[in-house]
Amino acid sequence: MIHTQPIHVFAPDISEAKDPSAGYFAAVRLEEFSAESLAATASYSRKDFYKISLVTGNTSYFYQGTEYRLNAGEWALVFTNREVPYRWEVHEGICSGYACMFTEDFLPLHTHLRPADWAVFNGDAQYVFKLNESDQSHFTSLFQKMLQEQASTYAHKYDLLFLYVLECIHGALKLQPEPEHKSATASARLANAFKSLLAGQFPLAYPNQQVGLRTPQQFAERLAVHTNSLNRALKEVTGKTTTQLINERLMLEARALLVHSNWTISQISNSLGFEEPTHFARAFRAYSGHPPSSLR
Repeated sequence: MIHTQPIHVFAPDISEAKDPSAGYFAAVRLEEFSAESLAATASYSRKDFYKISLVTGNTSYFYQGTEYRLNAGEWALVFTNREVPYRWEVHEGICSGYACMFTEDFLPLHTHLRPADWAVFNGDAQYVFKLNESDQSHFTSLFQKMLQEQASTYAHKYDLLFLYVLECIHGALKLQPEPEHKSATASARLANAFKSLLAGQFPLAYPNQQVGLRTPQQFAERLAVHTNSLNRALKEVTGKTTTQLINERLMLEARALLVHSNWTISQISNSLGFEEPTHFARAFRAYSGHPPSSLR
């Protein structure tokens, strides 16, 4: 059985680095990892967070059956998601560099996209980048900015940290060669069409604005396919059902509105398509483990 490791193992002081209005985010220096964190890194497992690592050292990264080897003095930028297990093996000496880690709900509070929508995290693009001296210097500067901002008392520091994450992502995408145009499978095309429809409904801007599509049947009808066909395609591509994906996005929007808006819980419930606020409260508690009022 492949275990899933929580972000707290790798950043024990994460509660001090939590965005009070969003998900967890932590930037760290790799040489400051504890013995427990290093042991966890060497364990082949899934993680419950997304990570961007800037690494140097005599080490190997094992991901999806492939070994990516780094020799001493070489640098690499590595993107890992929460779906696929991986591990690191240090052959000699120590690994140096930086990493930033963030949970599923960190990015969506700033954008309608989920972390897995970025190509470097979902396998649609290169996710291990060997760096030359100039690129290494650029990304080192970004991570140093993250560490500096994380330690600051600036009220909006997590907005800046989000922008540094985006700069890392786009900087990496600019490094990769132009992609070959491959014909997507029918399942991938259907999944992408579903994702576009789902993402296009958010963010909600006004209390009287309502989500138009919120059931698998409604999405299937709009996409002109059978509900079972849509569910099979999404399961194949994402590993999740149509209902799970819809519910996750509704709850992420609910959290954003609870934290960032002055809408009443009843208004949020209505905008997200729940018949009664009690139904919304029950769904939110099942998803997050807390009642909606706990974020107010």
